[in-house]
Amino acid sequence: MLPHMKSAVIDRITLTAAFTLLFLMFTFNVQARTAEENKDIALLSKTSNAFAVVVKDAMPAVVFVEVEKTIERRATPFPSQEDPFGFFNDPFFERFFGPQMPRRAPRKFKEMGQGSGFIISKDGYILTNNHVVGGADVIKVKLADGREFKAKVVGTDPQSDVAVIKINGKNLPTLPLGNSDKLKVGEWVIAIGNPFGLTQTVTVGVVSAKGRSRIGLSDYEDFIQTDAAINPGNSGGPLINIHGEAVGINTAIFSRSGGYMGIGFAIPINMARAIEKQLIKNGKVVRGWLGVVIQDIDEDLAKSFKLKKPEGALVAEVSPDSPADKGGIKQGDVITALNGKKVENVDDLRNRIALTPPGTLVTLDVLRNGVHKRIRIKIGEQPSGMTMGMAQHSILRKLGLTVQDLTKALADQFGYQEGQGVLVADVDPGSPAAQAGIRPGQLIEEVNRHRVHNMDEFQKAFSESKRTKRVLFRIRDGKFSRYVALSIE
Repeated sequence: MLPHMKSAVIDRITLTAAFTLLFLMFTFNVQARTAEENKDIALLSKTSNAFAVVVKDAMPAVVFVEVEKTIERRATPFPSQEDPFGFFNDPFFERFFGPQMPRRAPRKFKEMGQGSGFIISKDGYILTNNHVVGGADVIKVKLADGREFKAKVVGTDPQSDVAVIKINGKNLPTLPLGNSDKLKVGEWVIAIGNPFGLTQTVTVGVVSAKGRSRIGLSDYEDFIQTDAAINPGNSGGPLINIHGEAVGINTAIFSRSGGYMGIGFAIPINMARAIEKQLIKNGKVVRGWLGVVIQDIDEDLAKSFKLKKPEGALVAEVSPDSPADKGGIKQGDVITALNGKKVENVDDLRNRIALTPPGTLVTLDVLRNGVHKRIRIKIGEQPSGMTMGMAQHSILRKLGLTVQDLTKALADQFGYQEGQGVLVADVDPGSPAAQAGIRPGQLIEEVNRHRVHNMDEFQKAFSESKRTKRVLFRIRDGKFSRYVALSIE
């Protein structure tokens, strides 16, 4: 054999041996890893299959909701209906120049919207959001199997953003309702809905937090926070647990871009269930009322009121002849528990009282001058007009303003006449309202140049501000009144 041939044979043998060794090493490692991690991989596979099974069972009950609304826009003097300088959104321009400008009839437009919902009864009751179906002229519901129905509104509750609609059907697929009180932070949850019109979309995440409030989305907030992706179109769809039960209604996202940024909010199903029952039975929600002004407790207040830690709700004021007044609640009391369950803060107490049917006897644990007392009170019915609708409420939150009807007792207390206007109940420190000099106890007599005597008139006049992004108040403080203009960012 020639020397160069011998060298080639040796190189080939060496290369073959190397490949064989690498193959044996790879095979050994794979076999070792598979043996070591086999149980974990099998568990992961079972988890994946479990999610798929839960989604498969839940999807038939999740519906696509399409709505049509008629909206009316104020006409401008320009033939094109354009307002190039934005003058006609300015109340001052309207006041001084409006009467001289030619008038045109308001224009009506059809506005289309979409969202999600889920069927909770075989005969077609569907839970969704008020902001999805509220004010709709036409509602169409499309099921996962392609069937389409026209739906009617059974009832809406803007204060919680819950709504119930109904389609005519039999033996429809339903989604069982779970217990949101038992939900734990860190627990797996699944969101199903129709983001951006993409029907039957599934996202998975965990419960990031519970009891989120003061977001400014509705009057009564106790949101479940989740990192399961929620986007426009998911509103009204279910947030379900790993048992396939609805534990929340997907409602909103926190976003600076308009899209998903890792934080979504869902209404707890226990709150939604209580509201849904009233909407189906009465078409409206009647809320409980205690008749107190309450505030949160910080470290300094906790020390002042001899509390071990800052929790509970401090009674800042008791309305005369209210259930709290008749039951013996006093200014300066700290409410620590309701029916034996600890009161965490103002929002916790407020939500629980509101969901308590009027006429119900409840037990309140209070601390008065460091002494524990137990008081029995019959819950009253919340006066109409006491709180704002969702859209107006969120705008008022931005202004840092809380208002309420001027009752006879409050009128006597502040030196006004009953029905003279709407009372400023609270102003957030550092808010636009506070910076403009608005203070609790002052009276709002005009809104956007409209005279207002009660909350119903206030809401109607204030609704213009949603479009104009500004509001003009005439505020009375004792014998004197002044105008205050605020911009809504």
